[in-house]
Amino acid sequence: MPTELTERQALLVLGSLPGIGPITLNRLLGEFGGDARAVFGAGSRRLEFVKGVDPKISHAVADWEKHFDLAREEERMARSGADFLTVADSAYPKLLREIHDPPIGVYRKGAYQFELPCIAIVGSRRPTLYGVAIAKRLGSELARIGFCVVSGLARGIDTAAHEGALEAGGRTAAVLGTGIDIVYPPENLELYRRISEKGAVLSEFPFGRRADRTSFAMRNRIVSGMSEAVVVVESAVDGGAMITARFAGEQGRLLFAVPGRIDQSTSAGCHQLIRDGATLLTSVEDILSELNYLGGLRPAPIPEKSPRTAAPVELSADEQAVLEQLADGAILAADALAQQTGISSAQVAAAAMSLELKNLIGKRVDGGYEARDHVL
Repeated sequence: MPTELTERQALLVLGSLPGIGPITLNRLLGEFGGDARAVFGAGSRRLEFVKGVDPKISHAVADWEKHFDLAREEERMARSGADFLTVADSAYPKLLREIHDPPIGVYRKGAYQFELPCIAIVGSRRPTLYGVAIAKRLGSELARIGFCVVSGLARGIDTAAHEGALEAGGRTAAVLGTGIDIVYPPENLELYRRISEKGAVLSEFPFGRRADRTSFAMRNRIVSGMSEAVVVVESAVDGGAMITARFAGEQGRLLFAVPGRIDQSTSAGCHQLIRDGATLLTSVEDILSELNYLGGLRPAPIPEKSPRTAAPVELSADEQAVLEQLADGAILAADALAQQTGISSAQVAAAAMSLELKNLIGKRVDGGYEARDHVL
């Protein structure tokens, strides 16, 4: 047995060796009574008696120093202010221990101890303005009443959920599909920093690990596994959030889906989940009702929102015509607006730009325009 390794170091090494998935890692630990150091003290033949351990894996364990630079990894953690939580640590998310394939340890940047129950909010990387507003509102309200909002730091719904929780002064946790030192997408660097200051950033991957076709799915099982419930705000039928929803079902987590427009591809996944048995979500109260957070278990009532007192915005005739066409959630491109309003394309473009500056409409990634007032 290599006495130079502590138990935490042994877990850190095991979790970083190539070719060993979380299920095999947990089988290995189970075979040796949960003692990671004993795994390194066993011979190859003993290791290969464990289901899923082939000669390639047993040789990686025996020659771990050729595959993993422990001193460098610990130096990186110290320099970045990260630590490594094992399943024996009190700060390791409690529910995550219960899933079929929990990570044997997770890197954490931020001091949050996960005392609060977690709710995951996930969805499309290319959401509508409606989806962004709903995710932000849910993140804010859940954080305000005492939940930790969990998501994946991705563009779109994930970003909105994190921002909503932070703006409410609450806790939020981001689970990465990369090493904890890699911020993806890069434009979320400032959000990453804010989360690590007020909550925690988690990853089961070693420093320097880039995303691949399996890492985001592995990330998604942690997002759902550490949460009491998963909320899908917007997702296409084949979106990544649907993978998180599938994990939620397998892990016995409550699953909620926010309904959307029937002609929006980003709502198709949510509608499919609702047809398949997910709970239709219209407010935070739906989550509280399902979780039975009553009496002393319910952190606090949701405060009433203050009525808006902003002065009315003056609109030109062209602006009013464009805004009327976008009422009730309509999404229209510039040429369709020109056709329906009867004004020229140049006038539509000018009116739309002015309405965007007044924060009354937004331009979507597909080029269409959508009113903001129906989603706020």
